[in-house]
Amino acid sequence: MLKLSANLSLLYTHLPWRARFDAARAAGFEAVEIQFPYQTPLAELVAASQTSGLPVVLINLPAADLMEGGAGLACHPARQGAFRQAFTTLLPYAEALGVEAVNILPGRLPAGVARETALEVLSANLHHAAALLAGHGIRATFEAINRHDMPGFLVSSGDDMLALLEEVAHANLYMQADLYHLARSGDNITAFLAKHWARIGHIQFADVPGRGAPGSGTLPFDDLFAQIAALPYRYWTGAEYRPGAPAEAWLERWRRRA
Repeated sequence: MLKLSANLSLLYTHLPWRARFDAARAAGFEAVEIQFPYQTPLAELVAASQTSGLPVVLINLPAADLMEGGAGLACHPARQGAFRQAFTTLLPYAEALGVEAVNILPGRLPAGVARETALEVLSANLHHAAALLAGHGIRATFEAINRHDMPGFLVSSGDDMLALLEEVAHANLYMQADLYHLARSGDNITAFLAKHWARIGHIQFADVPGRGAPGSGTLPFDDLFAQIAALPYRYWTGAEYRPGAPAEAWLERWRRRA
């Protein structure tokens, strides 16, 4: 099943929040997702979601300094308390918005920390997140990010995600399959989706290599969308690309084909 959500942290960013929701609805998206909504008043986002009729299906757990080049929270041995504290920020947003999934970013390998140690910390933190979010009826996801875009990122490939999934062994932990990052890391996206769709809790996409809209690069999106639509996968597929012009031509093409 192909259900398309718009990532409003990258799309329509020239607009205020309510107008972003309206623009996504006008384009034909059925839902939205927001990376880090915490600087926006919760009431404003709830009102925008209700007015537009578009649910917010995914947000990220706060990640401290990750987006500024730091290690983040999830794999840092000295930040396990801060990782757990981040849920006090997350949960009011997750519950009021009614999100289906929360993405936990694994983070960069901290300076002076062995990779094995960082992975042990990450595994424990992901287990905690999966168990806590299960109590709220929310899927816990985590994603691989390629090391071209984020050097030093601890989890960068499909194999990395699969190893963590096996290590954590919690039924409420899912992979977030970002097709852009997987492709940039050299993964075979078609094979990965076909084999592992049942453990994928969210999909995101952008074209390679520039992280633009479908059609701006080399990925075969008509085939990929058709594959996702044919799978028993029932969760969302999020447009998380840097828009160019025309940003939504791919969506019109897909509608005509579908």
